[in-house]
Amino acid sequence: MNNFIFSYPTKVYFGKGCVKEYLACLTRPYNTVMLAYGGGSIKKNGVYDEVTGILAAEGKTVVEFSGIMPNPTYAKVQEGAKLAREKSVDFILAVGGGSTIDCCKIVAAQAVEDQDIWTMEMEKRDMPDHFLPMGAIVTVSGTGSEMNSGAVITNGEKKIKCGMLGASNAFALLDPGYTMSVPFRQVISGAFDTLSHAMETYFGRPQNRNNLSDDINEAIMRGVIANIRKLLAEPDDYEARSELMWASAMAENGILKIGKITDFQCHQMEHQLGAYTDCNHGAGLAVLHPVYYRHIYKDGLFKFKRFATEVWGTDPEGKSDEEVAAAGVEALADFIREIGLPTTLRELGVDDSTDLGAVAASCNIAPGSCKKMSHAEIARIFQEAK
Repeated sequence: MNNFIFSYPTKVYFGKGCVKEYLACLTRPYNTVMLAYGGGSIKKNGVYDEVTGILAAEGKTVVEFSGIMPNPTYAKVQEGAKLAREKSVDFILAVGGGSTIDCCKIVAAQAVEDQDIWTMEMEKRDMPDHFLPMGAIVTVSGTGSEMNSGAVITNGEKKIKCGMLGASNAFALLDPGYTMSVPFRQVISGAFDTLSHAMETYFGRPQNRNNLSDDINEAIMRGVIANIRKLLAEPDDYEARSELMWASAMAENGILKIGKITDFQCHQMEHQLGAYTDCNHGAGLAVLHPVYYRHIYKDGLFKFKRFATEVWGTDPEGKSDEEVAAAGVEALADFIREIGLPTTLRELGVDDSTDLGAVAASCNIAPGSCKKMSHAEIARIFQEAK
């Protein structure tokens, strides 16, 4: 196993009624709370009323920061930071999914930083070390954003969608019941994002052996696949939703990455596709993953064979390691079709007006891939995904 340092700063409160039970005491030290959310669905499903009622009963001044988009932009970050400074916000409460939480992580950094945070991080490589405190109430699971300090932000001017470093949540409230009002397609897309996080960590380095992180990862991947299938059969299955919500957090809280150099090449490709097209993140990953894995599985044969046998239960008798590994990739492709996610860029809504060559050229090369990638090969992957 590689050397590592592991920190776990977020305290999780999980289960039915956790918001009603814990939010008041968790926000008690603060006076002015920024309530951040997306397109307003929390006003339709009762979450907004519940949260604002708790904050009002505690005498909090509430500053609303709404309209956070599915692919949060750097302009929106600056809007939130300006609002936080003007209203003397001393705590940020992100209510929603990964997009809302990600946006708030960088707002929490920019609100107390004089430098432009994009220039500071992306150009000077100077990471922020002080933030407004924040917490999260998760209504859409999949990104695992509630349990790490990373955030994915789109800079529209530069056509770059990438990871930034922001605040960690002091607490995360996870009530699986809150996901019941989310459009079902969004639930499935989010669950596939969880599977993607797990796969991209699993296929990182080292590749020719398993460690404890990989053993845990295999169990999480099997659980995500099984519980997506349960939801397809019974969309209101609370137990399946609760398992998927915790799997989402587990896939991105750092535990699976201990001793690993992660791959995340597919995420790098989807991020840039999203920067150019604003496509749905989980759906974009579903299109790209099988195509990417067909390009690399021979170079990561040990792990891809284990993926086939331990995750998908695929081990055709009398087949070579290469054939077994390939069968695992095709089992993933079949699963994507089974759960109704797109399998081509056209199904995703990406047409010929998108310059896929430019998208490919803008992608970062991930150091953890089992195959040394090039921008030319990434361009071929986008073409094959059409």
